[in-house]
Amino acid sequence: EVQLVDSGGGSVLVGESLRLSCTVSGSVPEDSYMAWYRQAPGDACRLVSGISNDDTTYYANSVKGRFTISQDNAKNTVYLQMNNVKPNDTAMYFCAAVHAYIATLRPGCPSTGFGDWGQGTQVTVSS
Repeated sequence: EVQLVDSGGGSVLVGESLRLSCTVSGSVPEDSYMAWYRQAPGDACRLVSGISNDDTTYYANSVKGRFTISQDNAKNTVYLQMNNVKPNDTAMYFCAAVHAYIATLRPGCPSTGFGDWGQGTQVTVSS
């Protein structure tokens, strides 16, 4: 059984930084992507960033240049470094092991039947 545990969320001010972590236990299929999704109140579940086994990365336009995804295979952990955060980064963030990148998931995160998901970690950005 695959289990993902998200952590690192919190309340920060505009312009500050935060690092989210996702620790994975169990066997994730080799062709999986590790992804970070987020869902703000009233919004759909949206892909923020992803990384493949060969460290190829993906970023949504809204976070390019500010967020960095990385993975430490020895620690079975995926990170999302969030720099220069903005108020619209406020959301519940979910780590997921998925077989494809889908930009928007409805009705929301986590998505039943689509990969394995963490429990989510809240990020709140205030000015």
